[in-house]
Amino acid sequence: MTPWFIATEPFDPECGEKWDDYIAWSRLTQLEELVSLDGMLCPTVLPEIKDEFWPHIVNENFMLDFFVDYDFLKEQVVEIHKKNVLCVFRNPIERPHAPGCANFQFLGYDLVDQQCIASALTNCGGFPDVFDNSELSPLGLLTNLDRAAEVQRRLRSLYPDHPHAHCNVWAIFRVTDI
Repeated sequence: MTPWFIATEPFDPECGEKWDDYIAWSRLTQLEELVSLDGMLCPTVLPEIKDEFWPHIVNENFMLDFFVDYDFLKEQVVEIHKKNVLCVFRNPIERPHAPGCANFQFLGYDLVDQQCIASALTNCGGFPDVFDNSELSPLGLLTNLDRAAEVQRRLRSLYPDHPHAHCNVWAIFRVTDI
């Protein structure tokens, strides 16, 4: 499994009314922070793809916000104070191990649609016949890979026409020392 890296905007109570409105809408009252690859709730801190990024990013449809070179990403975001620098693995078959290029902490698993627009866990209004909101951690993630894979299968099976039900499982690690 190849690690990818991304820097996203934090989404937490410091976001004020936006956070309060989200918690009221989602009913995810256990959240202390949302860490997600959901591009609407936790957008990248580098929205413009600069020419010098091309050798360092994932060149795949919808994945242009992801970097394959941690050191390059780190250089790009060093001056941005509020950020989450994440190491992620798409559709892991076992719990991955983060590379040793930084101190990464495992956070859990997100299920995000193919375009990385919306998390099926935290930005679709819930799928109560697939998972219960209480299963999500205080960061809005599932903590068990087998459960994440089961939720992925059930979403595809029960909601074949829902655009956000066809999702990838993402293992998410966060840098703790940047």
